[in-house]
Amino acid sequence: MKESLLDTLLTGVAVLDWKGWAIVRQRAFHHVMSLVGSGLWLWKGMGTLSSLYLKCGISWPKSFLTYGKQKEGQVQSVSAKTHMEKTPKPPLPFSMKTRETSKQPENSMDVVRVTSAWVASRSSHVLVDSAGIEKVVSTIESIPKVEWDFEGIHYFDNGPLTVQYLFVLDALNFCFWPDKDLSYDHLASGLKAALQNDKSAFDADRLQKYTGPQLRELLRWPRPLPLEDERVRLLHEVGIELERNFEGKASNLVECCGKSAVNLVALVACHFPGFRDHSLYKGRQVFLYKRAQIFAADLWGAFRGQGYGEFKDIGSLTIMADYIVPAMLRELGVLKYSPTLANTIEASGEIGPGTEEEVELRACSIHAVEKMRELISIKSGRQVLSVELDLWLWASGVQSTSLQHHRTLSIYY
Repeated sequence: MKESLLDTLLTGVAVLDWKGWAIVRQRAFHHVMSLVGSGLWLWKGMGTLSSLYLKCGISWPKSFLTYGKQKEGQVQSVSAKTHMEKTPKPPLPFSMKTRETSKQPENSMDVVRVTSAWVASRSSHVLVDSAGIEKVVSTIESIPKVEWDFEGIHYFDNGPLTVQYLFVLDALNFCFWPDKDLSYDHLASGLKAALQNDKSAFDADRLQKYTGPQLRELLRWPRPLPLEDERVRLLHEVGIELERNFEGKASNLVECCGKSAVNLVALVACHFPGFRDHSLYKGRQVFLYKRAQIFAADLWGAFRGQGYGEFKDIGSLTIMADYIVPAMLRELGVLKYSPTLANTIEASGEIGPGTEEEVELRACSIHAVEKMRELISIKSGRQVLSVELDLWLWASGVQSTSLQHHRTLSIYY
C-alpha cells in the first residue's frame, strides 16, 4: 500500500460530510426468499415485536400469516400484489442448540454478528488477519465524525419528508458499478431534485406505479439503470407496504421502533422483502442486513441523533458490508484473499451473489471490524461505533483511485 494512502487513513484527516457515510455504498442482489429470521427470532420471540405492532396499531405482515381464508377446513387462495406476500415463514439462523454457539442471539444485530463470525471461522477464500488488525488499531489516531450534508446532494427538511426520502433512497441504493457513469451521487441528487419539484413524488400510492422509464425520468438518467426492473419492483414494494401498514409514511415506521435502531432494522426486514439481506453458506443461514441498517444509520446522521434520528442503541449496528469496505480492509492488511479470489477481483470478473466467495467477503468484513472495535476499546478505552468505522473505511476507500473491489449483481449493496 502506498505511504500517502496509509497516512491519510490512519490520521483520519479527511473531513467528511454525511454524504460520506450515507453514500451508503451500493447494495446487492441475491434473493433468498425466506423471510428474515429477525421478525421471529429477535427479542427472544414474538413478544417485543408484537407489542410494537400493538403500540403502533399495525397488522402483522402477511408473510407471517397463512395465505388464504379457512372455510370448512379448506384453504382458499388469495391474490397477492407482489411476491412479498408469498414469502415463507422464516427459519432460524441456527437450531436452538448447536456446538457453535452456547448463547442464542437476542436481536437482529446479534444475529448479524454471530452468523458473520461463524462464516469467518470456516472461510476458505477470505482470512481475517489478527496481525493486520493489531497493526491498524495501533496506529489509528482519530475516526472522523459524521456531518450532515445540508447544502449538497441530499434532501433535508428536518421532518417526515426527509424520512420518506431516505427510505426511498435506501430502497434504490445498490449496484451502480455496471454503468461506469452512474454513482450514488446521481441517485441522491436526482431523488432530491424530484422531491423539490414535486412534494408528492414519493407518496406511497405513487411509488406503487412507477415504471422503468418514469424512474429514469425522475432521476434524469438517459438510459436503462442497472437492475432497473428490480429497482422498480422495490419501489412498488415500499409503496404497497407503507400504505398497508404505516399510513403511507416511513416516519410512522420509524416511530414504531421505540427509538431503537435494532427494532427498526427488524421492522424494515420484516415488512419489506427487498431489505432481507440473507445468504446460505455451507448449509447455514447468514444475516447481513446492509440496507436495513443503513436506513437507521442515515436517519441518525441526517437528524444528528435527534428526533427521527434518535436511537438509544445506535452502537448495536455493525458495518454495512458492501464493495468498498472489504477492498479497503484488504488494502490495510486486515483481510487476506485466496489467489483465486484475488485474481478474479483484479481481472474485474463477476462473483455470483450467494457464492461462498461473496458471502465470505461480506461476513468476514463485518467480523473483522467488530474485532477492530473490540481491540480499540481494550487498548485505548475509547468506545468507537461500527458506523463510524464504516464511514472511515468507506470514505478512505473511495478516495483511492487504485482500489479494486469485487463485482456482484445484487440488490443488497
